Amino acid sequence: MSTYIKIFDFSKKVNYKNELLAGFTVAMTMIPESLSFAILAGLSPLTGLYAAFLMGLITAVFGGRPGMVSGGAGATVVVLIALAKSHGVEYLFATVILAGVFQMLVGIFKLGKFVRLIPQPVMYGFLNGLAVIIFMAQVEQFKFVDSNGVVQWLQGTSLYIMAGLTIFTIAIVYFLPKITKVVPASLVAILMVFGIVLGFNINTKTVADIAHISGSLPSFHIPHIPFSLETLNVIFPYALIMAGVGLIESLLTLSMVDEITNSKGNANRESVAQGIANITNGFFGGMGGCAMVAQTLVNLNAGSRARLSGIIASLTILIIILFGAPFIEKIPMAALVGVMMMVAISTFQWVSIRIVNKMPKSDIFVGVVVALITIVLHNLALAVLVGVVIAALVFAWDNAKRIRARKYIDEDGAKHYEIFGPLFFGSVTAFTDKFDPAGDPNDVIVDFKESRIVDMSAIDALDKLSKRYHDLNKTLHLRHLSEDCRKVLKHAEAVIDVNIEDDPTYKVMPER
Repeated sequence: MSTYIKIFDFSKKVNYKNELLAGFTVAMTMIPESLSFAILAGLSPLTGLYAAFLMGLITAVFGGRPGMVSGGAGATVVVLIALAKSHGVEYLFATVILAGVFQMLVGIFKLGKFVRLIPQPVMYGFLNGLAVIIFMAQVEQFKFVDSNGVVQWLQGTSLYIMAGLTIFTIAIVYFLPKITKVVPASLVAILMVFGIVLGFNINTKTVADIAHISGSLPSFHIPHIPFSLETLNVIFPYALIMAGVGLIESLLTLSMVDEITNSKGNANRESVAQGIANITNGFFGGMGGCAMVAQTLVNLNAGSRARLSGIIASLTILIIILFGAPFIEKIPMAALVGVMMMVAISTFQWVSIRIVNKMPKSDIFVGVVVALITIVLHNLALAVLVGVVIAALVFAWDNAKRIRARKYIDEDGAKHYEIFGPLFFGSVTAFTDKFDPAGDPNDVIVDFKESRIVDMSAIDALDKLSKRYHDLNKTLHLRHLSEDCRKVLKHAEAVIDVNIEDDPTYKVMPER
């Protein structure tokens, strides 16, 4: 518990100038993204800003990794869009609280390491699918609701203005970093488009057309939902998906920061912090979130290595909520659309297309399936789960083909089977087919020097094989079993009855 109490490490020197500048820069890049995602989910922009403030502050203080930034991130919000539309915002807040509880439990029971089981093709598919969803959602902003309540595409001048400003925003975000990285390109783009719209008095869609922001401190409220099993049935799957997606993104961001800074973060502590932050979000009107890859990179590039920049970024967002509402409401939607389109383009893993001819066909299939499930069903957790299952089955199939047996008869007339490759559920059929109980001599030795007994299916196969030899009054000896294989067989003594023998001249070293 001491790690949670000792929040700040004062033994390390903090570069206050770097932390301050990084904090302001991160705040300015978080605001457009949080606003855009809240609007995309049909929520008040304020729920996005509250999420950015609450997630950022709590994870900066309690998180498992200095330098990492969390906020109202897209991956988690995309999961909740369908729920917000069908049941309303109160159900969304309840889901965020439940997701936070799940995330805390993952951290408390130290399950963070299981994120490592997600294969690279699954992550490519997941991120590519997410990028397409974010991009397509921006295209929706080129529509409007007419006086009859019918949704129509913008036309004529208003369409050209919106498209022109969006392209101008994208151009700034793309080209400015090639000239200078002192200021965040997305912030410059928003301010320039804002200046043009105000300066030339251009009539175009602004944040105020979507929703009004009444800036005040987030206030405590318990979600107004019926506390029943029916409600739990509605929110449980969404909460599970959100918790999973949030942790996947957060812990992958954590390992990315580990690599960049050449230091080690604490995945379980980060899981607990993410959980606390999401629970707080649900009770204080935020839309929840997770670690943000782009903002974390901005933070690290600005020179931040401590927790201070994350705290400053969050407090800056709070000040903007309290005093900057009139300013934020005038931001042209075209600027936010342009920034989010660039977020989508940078989220897309272009490297996955470049290396497609070097990847195994099974990996390409996994990536495409994950991306399609993400795009079509908007169910990111299901997509990742399906991807992991397919990848695991492919791995099992590949290993199943690797089992081989070398056979010979020694001078005493005993037949030896030297097994190569793992013996598990996928390879037991091929293993059993290699034996000839009827034609074999009375003594048969199975040598596991180059093999391993992995699971219950392998034990069952050995049991059946020994019974076939036993019925013919022949003896089956197992030789060179490693220590862990012996333990497996020891546990299964009720099922299996075979002679385990050591080679007189060769002892298997127990595995430490």
